Amino acid sequence: MSRPNPRINDWTGRSVWLVGASAGIGEALARALAARGAHLLLSARNGAALEKLAAELGPGHRILRLDATDPAALDATCARFDSGELPLPALGIYLAGDYAPLDAGDGEAVLPAARRMLAVNYTAAVEWALRLAPRLLSEPSECRAGIALVASVAGYTGLPKALAYSPSKAALIRFAECLHIDLVPRGLGVWVVNPGFVATRLTAQNDFDMPALIDPATAAAEIVQGFAAGRFEIHFPKRFTRLVKLAASLPYALSMPLMARIARRSRP
Repeated sequence: MSRPNPRINDWTGRSVWLVGASAGIGEALARALAARGAHLLLSARNGAALEKLAAELGPGHRILRLDATDPAALDATCARFDSGELPLPALGIYLAGDYAPLDAGDGEAVLPAARRMLAVNYTAAVEWALRLAPRLLSEPSECRAGIALVASVAGYTGLPKALAYSPSKAALIRFAECLHIDLVPRGLGVWVVNPGFVATRLTAQNDFDMPALIDPATAAAEIVQGFAAGRFEIHFPKRFTRLVKLAASLPYALSMPLMARIARRSRP
């Protein structure tokens, strides 16, 4: 039986590194955790957005502009942790992501978009987590919490217009499962966060109805509640994610026609 993650109920003074904090769920989670007393290290490529966010959050937070898809930049950041220039966070949360609605009929446009989404949604997350994990393991147990990776309900099964996005998130879910198996017995928590549809600039690209759509603040509140529960997977809104889980558990003879019907209804 897998050991549980730690339950995080008190965020006062807890150091948290948010990668992808400049917009969407990342920005909302930064606001939620700062309001609960966490000390944040805010990362993203958009330095101006981070500056604005940090100013609104008030003192006690630091900015680290970072392109997570750049391994050299990750190495340079880790060197700053190792030297003591930056304090190592107790908890790292990877929220960076990319999305574009695509299907196989989009031709050559699929390939560059697929490469971009795989780089941001999966490869960069793996590079980041595998640099952070050994450093957290070297810390005293009372000074570490773990690693959280934000994937998506799209990683449960193939979905309409998710030809590139769904596989990248499926890979991230599998990686998080492996990481949990490896790290939790060593005293380091691992979480995977699987949101449904959240109203952000990325989902604004969709030209189809998004069932159970929620705002980023609601998503952030769900994530905070999920950390308090200590379970490996944090998924929401459950009225939607449970249905997708059910569809994904069906035999292909049933699930494929269901997805095909959804695809037909999603086309403009």
